[in-house]
Amino acid sequence: MMKKITGKNDVDAYIAAAPKQVQTMLKQLRRIIKAAAPQAEERMSYKMPFYYYHGRVAYFAAWKDHVAMYGIPTTLTKFQKHIQPYLTSKSTLKFPLGKRLPTSLINRLIRTQIKTNERKKK
Repeated sequence: MMKKITGKNDVDAYIAAAPKQVQTMLKQLRRIIKAAAPQAEERMSYKMPFYYYHGRVAYFAAWKDHVAMYGIPTTLTKFQKHIQPYLTSKSTLKFPLGKRLPTSLINRLIRTQIKTNERKKK
């Protein structure tokens, strides 16, 4: 269970408030997203980290036994075969604690979402 975030409501505080065993995965997921979308603005929305570039790029959150990534349903449909082990709903991917994050898959999802947002912007 997350501790209450006090003071500055930002991504660093969100990660620091997460249970220790989750923090490493959150930091890694953050690095992957920022590397794949360096132009995206990092924000907090719905009390979780959120990335914005010409629209939604992704959200992520910490849970008791997993880390989840949300908010990219259009992009997820293009990767159905690859996301099946992680997909739990139309736009939610769950990554179990203690398992390696699928770095290349997350990278491809984020880059695809960026391209989708750029096309919509034009």
